[in-house]
Amino acid sequence: MTTSPWPNFSLAELRCKCGRCGSTGSEMDSDFMDKLQRLRTAYGKPLALSSAYRCPRHPVEAKKSAPGEHSTGKAVDVAIRGPEALRLLQLALELGFTRIGVSQKGSARFLHLGTSADGRFPSPALWSY
Repeated sequence: MTTSPWPNFSLAELRCKCGRCGSTGSEMDSDFMDKLQRLRTAYGKPLALSSAYRCPRHPVEAKKSAPGEHSTGKAVDVAIRGPEALRLLQLALELGFTRIGVSQKGSARFLHLGTSADGRFPSPALWSY
């Protein structure tokens, strides 16, 4: 598939950025992406994804004892700050995102939005970076 089934997200922006794995973006979980598309529609503005799928060899994942939620295709990081981050967080909670990480200091401000509930990742969960 070369065309994304989600009108506001291209497969290119969903793929792993490690440069070694051949990811296409189609690794994202379709139920998760349907929920993310509903969030984007409710938010009414583009969502800048700083990270989506990450293969287990991605440098961030490789540093972990086991690959994290991004490697399941059930998480993204959205580059967002200030009042807009709060608005997006409120909408994400209303739509059922159950794993949320908040980074709102320094230059790399983002929200991690996830839904993985496979037992390896506590859910619901809220944390800060």
